[in-house]
Amino acid sequence: MKKKILIFDLNYYPDHVGGAEVAVKEITDRISPEDYEFHMVCLGYDSKLPKESREGNVYVHRIGFTRPNVKLEDLSRFPLHYNKYLYLFLSPLKGMMLHRKEKFDATWSMMAHPSGIPQAIFGLFYPRVKRILTLQEGDPPEQMERLYKPLWPLFKRVFTKADVIQVISHFLEKWARDMGYKGEIEFIPNGASTESAGARADEETLEKLGRLVGKKDGEVMLISVSRLVHKNAVDDVIKALALLPPNFKLLIVGGGEDEDKLKELAKEKGVGERVIFTGHVDRTMTAQYRQISDIFIRPSRSEGFGNSFASSMALRLPVIATQEGGIADFLFDEKRNPDKDTTGWAVDKDSPEQIAEQVKNILANPEFVKKVTDNAYEMVMTTYNWKFISKNMKEKVFDKMLK
Repeated sequence: MKKKILIFDLNYYPDHVGGAEVAVKEITDRISPEDYEFHMVCLGYDSKLPKESREGNVYVHRIGFTRPNVKLEDLSRFPLHYNKYLYLFLSPLKGMMLHRKEKFDATWSMMAHPSGIPQAIFGLFYPRVKRILTLQEGDPPEQMERLYKPLWPLFKRVFTKADVIQVISHFLEKWARDMGYKGEIEFIPNGASTESAGARADEETLEKLGRLVGKKDGEVMLISVSRLVHKNAVDDVIKALALLPPNFKLLIVGGGEDEDKLKELAKEKGVGERVIFTGHVDRTMTAQYRQISDIFIRPSRSEGFGNSFASSMALRLPVIATQEGGIADFLFDEKRNPDKDTTGWAVDKDSPEQIAEQVKNILANPEFVKKVTDNAYEMVMTTYNWKFISKNMKEKVFDKMLK
């Protein structure tokens, strides 16, 4: 008999998706609707979106304030910035209304922050409905714990009342234990985005995109794909660019609250003309931006996993990153991890000088770069393949708990 699962997640397709939303889609699209039916309560934001729709294998129910033609930066402005607070209490109410009709077998929270609170509230009224918690957080745990001090008893229940916790990194596994969870933990990482693992775009398309961003012969294009927020440390990449020769450029793909601040920093460092900001782009375009670039850099100050790293490795781009949080599970440096096959170039956080030095090392050692990028590609295609990840989620989490 088909089982029904209610997902709590702040956002979902088609707009403003991140790593957690990609994971939901990649997993649910590969699970037969004959076995599982997925529903989701999320925020709508854009008034052009229907209140209810089917996105892939998920029935989406949207709530919250909306405006027409919403851009990423609008989410932090009045009145949309109130949505993330309202979601904590409106989404469990919506979930309970749906439950009366659908009779869910389980709830699935995508991240403890903020989706765990709605799951915990729902569980107070329907304690027999199983609870799945996925930890995908990229922010430091201590930051989230400070944020939820006013709701601490509820926040603790997110962990202690879960029937199973799935984590995407060993870093997050430790957090689950620190928060008092005593049950079974399934380590199932995220994967590389399918568009990155696919075929290379044709040369004409890539040449046109290269001209669009102003890439010239003889120039080295660095790229960072991320939300423009403090934790992703794009400011350190800009500072590193200022330490490199004039033929180096930086392509920043993505939008976020720090965009204006980063543009000012680029001008201050004298590299304003060498930094290209694309703003928010459709995720299907990010693979093409990677394909016109030479080195991927994201020196995150904290990270749960980071799909963007794996997607870059799937395109055989050399990757420079810190080993903060979940990045340490897959980025192995020649000097820092001599017992493992090298998959990237590691730097300390807040170290623009180290970033610039690693860029020079990559360009000076093409044969070694090929070996490293081949290692990284093989790792991603085997360990971080969405086909296997979805199979593990079905068998080790959903089937194990519900069948």
